[in-house]
Amino acid sequence: MIRHLSLAALLALGIAACGGNAGEEAHDHDEAGAHTEAEAAKGAHGGRLLQQGEHAVELKIFEDGTPPKYQAWLYRDDKPLPASAGSVEVRLQRLGGVAETHVLKPQADGSLMAATVVDEPHSFDVDVCATVQGKSLRWAYESYEGRTVIVGKIAEDAGIKVAAVGPGSIADMHEVQGLVTPIDGRVAKVTARFPGPVRRLDAGVGDRVRAGQAVAVIESNLSLGNYSITAPISGVVMARSAAVGDVAAEGTVLFEIADLSTLWVDLHIFGSDADHIPAGARVALTRLSDGASAETKIERILPGTATASQSTVARARVANADGRWRPGSAVRAQVTVDQQAAALVVPLAALQTFRDWQVVFVRVGDTYEVRPVQLGKRDARNVEVRSGLMPGEQVVVEQSYLVKADIEKAGASHDH
Repeated sequence: MIRHLSLAALLALGIAACGGNAGEEAHDHDEAGAHTEAEAAKGAHGGRLLQQGEHAVELKIFEDGTPPKYQAWLYRDDKPLPASAGSVEVRLQRLGGVAETHVLKPQADGSLMAATVVDEPHSFDVDVCATVQGKSLRWAYESYEGRTVIVGKIAEDAGIKVAAVGPGSIADMHEVQGLVTPIDGRVAKVTARFPGPVRRLDAGVGDRVRAGQAVAVIESNLSLGNYSITAPISGVVMARSAAVGDVAAEGTVLFEIADLSTLWVDLHIFGSDADHIPAGARVALTRLSDGASAETKIERILPGTATASQSTVARARVANADGRWRPGSAVRAQVTVDQQAAALVVPLAALQTFRDWQVVFVRVGDTYEVRPVQLGKRDARNVEVRSGLMPGEQVVVEQSYLVKADIEKAGASHDH
């Protein structure tokens, strides 16, 4: 359900803001309020025509090749008056209670113009105070664009979430992929010392064994006696290549045992990233099969190039005392080379385009409004906001496209 906020209370509080007789200005407000935003009268210069009795002020935002500023013309009995015949002041109240004042001064072309810029969005409650040939005049009206209202329950059901804008960091981050492998020197092959039939095998694939533990018995063809084969290292049996009754030759591989308490993660880096990612860079690992994660850092960059992929291999260690990680597992890795503090950041999911602006949507109560922003550095998650937002403002960080669609559906006036 979309609705615009009523401003009766705000306007009532602002009646005395321009000075003059309160009763007279209240009457002026009622007269000015007779026109809705859609049917506001236009003047000779295309601006909004504000009339009271025989006097009128035409007001517009001038932005023809310059930053937008308020411009006005004075009239009496529909005839133009010189700019020196009066004064105009425009007071704006933006969403969230931010107030600003624009004082218009006479110009050589017969208009009055403010020196101050009207920042986007041009969405505010307008209070115009003027003096024309000594008569005090006042008008108040709503001029909204890029604004909509979505009541709390509807926003909640739609998954719209907001978060306060604040400081953060922007990372120089690179995403690469790789494989988990055993560490060099921590894989051992168990072989027969003398030829003869295999009489017993005491370990199978997946079993954990200790260094010195007997894993097989072979009858020697030389002595006709049995001898035991022991595990040279502690670890997990990765392969068993013999069966009871087989005749093993001298040097026949019976088992392959690997110490998996710590593993390598070989990360494949392509192109110029290979010269940019150093040893010591922090790494966030995610296993592709199930999303399991771990934090580590690059320990070394291998001197050669992977033959098949022509990539540079960076190696990181991952602790595996609990056995969660398995050789051969594919991983995605986010490598952080550097991290810089930023005064204000928002998630990339908060960004949308509106007209030709990069924008976010600010929420105040149940009201949402577009906010053009100037952006700085970004990484895979966040972007720096250099201007357009204030610390603590509530910004839509999830389902921002739904807010954009609702604003576009409601329509967005641009009263210049």
